[in-house]
Amino acid sequence: MGESVQVATFHVGSEEYGVDISQIQEIIRMVGITHVPRTPDFMEGVINLRGQLIPIVDLRTRFGMARIEPTKATRIIVTDVGTKRVGIIVDSASEVVRIPIESIEEPPEMIAGVGSDYLQGVGKVGERLIILLDLTTVVSAPLSARA
Repeated sequence: MGESVQVATFHVGSEEYGVDISQIQEIIRMVGITHVPRTPDFMEGVINLRGQLIPIVDLRTRFGMARIEPTKATRIIVTDVGTKRVGIIVDSASEVVRIPIESIEEPPEMIAGVGSDYLQGVGKVGERLIILLDLTTVVSAPLSARA
């Protein structure tokens, strides 16, 4: 068998996304977030996770989608992006899947309103398409102008 990557999958809106499992520290239920003034729209605030302050990014807002109230399925995926630990809010976490390298294609110009600069590729698993995110870009790329 050829090489493969393990990705944790999750949903934001109707799309399924994935990130390399090596970047994920843990997945937790939604908790109270302390809002910090004068931060970008996509920065929800910070949480205290076992004595460590973790900035929280709302992927819906980051991707230009409508904000929704958290549900029982809403999760925070705590990730390591470079040397920083960051939490990302997702609508639901799914599973860990193994995607063969040959089943990953370069991202098209635009997918589901997410600029291709946020993407590492699109993985095909059976009939599923899993959009593979570049968390470094998602968390740190400059915002486009918003009204």
